[in-house]
Amino acid sequence: MPRIRSRIAEDLIGARLRTHGGVLITGPKAVGKTTTAESFAESAIFLDRDRAGLTAAQTDPDLVLDGDAPRLIDEYQLADGLWEAVRGRIDSVAGKGLFLLTGSSTPERESRLHSGAARIAPVSMRTMSFMERGLSAGKVSVGRLLDGELPPRVPDRISVADLVEVMAIGGWPANLDLTTQEALDANADYLDMIIEVDMARIDGVRRDPYRVRRLLASYARNVATDAALRTIGRASDEPVAEATLHSYLAALSRQFLIEDQDAWKPSLRSRVRLAATPKRHLADPSLAIAALGATPERLLRSEIEWAGFLFESQVIHDLRVYAAVHRSTLRFYRDNKGLEIDGIVESRDGRWIGIEVKLGHDRIDEAASNLLSLRGKVAGDVSDRCGGLAVVTANSPTYVRSDGIVVTSIAALGP
Repeated sequence: MPRIRSRIAEDLIGARLRTHGGVLITGPKAVGKTTTAESFAESAIFLDRDRAGLTAAQTDPDLVLDGDAPRLIDEYQLADGLWEAVRGRIDSVAGKGLFLLTGSSTPERESRLHSGAARIAPVSMRTMSFMERGLSAGKVSVGRLLDGELPPRVPDRISVADLVEVMAIGGWPANLDLTTQEALDANADYLDMIIEVDMARIDGVRRDPYRVRRLLASYARNVATDAALRTIGRASDEPVAEATLHSYLAALSRQFLIEDQDAWKPSLRSRVRLAATPKRHLADPSLAIAALGATPERLLRSEIEWAGFLFESQVIHDLRVYAAVHRSTLRFYRDNKGLEIDGIVESRDGRWIGIEVKLGHDRIDEAASNLLSLRGKVAGDVSDRCGGLAVVTANSPTYVRSDGIVVTSIAALGP
């Protein structure tokens, strides 16, 4: 049986149960939403496994609401009207921690007749970060960097070869005890199920599996870049029409398989144009590897440049998990003068840290120069709220350079 490990999102879920009537846990299939929710639940119904329960929910959603609180309703989106019924029950009881909802896809906006704001709190679950997988002790804290604290010297690191293998396996809980080849097969099967079954099930629209497969491959090839959607659509051997492209990508987004990274727009000292196109990311770098049929051996040889983009996507993925603990967002910076910063973690009160991601040691100086340039470009009040600047690599211990830039490893990062 796959090992069960604690998840960073657990603290978020527990906190939201104390402040809201319900918690909605969303994320791709197989990231551990149900297992995590069950650890909080006192009663549960699983609509994707219980045919009678699903029929009851579709007949009258109120039929499945009764049970000890918190009551878990797994894959709530399978029954129309269930969201509104839960919201109504929360209003009538006026209590906290009544319901846990999980969803592997989002229903159409029109089906949500009422917003759950102030009643149901959303929590995103992603695949497992390096820390959750036991690959990082988390000694370099995102929260402490936001507070302006410099990290201690930490020896933790990971070789590039091991990193590539870990990315190929992916952060799926079911993959923890698999061999690399078994995980590659499992990830390919996961994509096959999405392409052949779930893409139609999500809204009843039949989409060409071949086009979906080619579109995912194009997205994978452009991971961690701000490629325009038209570029992604043209990259397959049969270019996809714009309307079809948007329809297919919307379906993938509704299944949480795409999680793009928006651009940061701070106040600047000078007038420069900032990027608007988001950077492209899949839910886990292992999906990009599976979409292109790559292997660790290929990534370490002919595809080593692409491996660098995958590494950036992995760091961004992990930073999103860690930043969520501090109610912080993760964006990137790019201006028309050619300056790009891979990650900007920004808290609600405006504190921020800038992060560059480099697979090779030979580009640390370049990354540090970019970070210092950014701090020089932002307005004075924005610069004052900068907690720190860091370069994240794979095979490097954690240390602080003479210019104040932190150099660390993904194998040392944590919340």
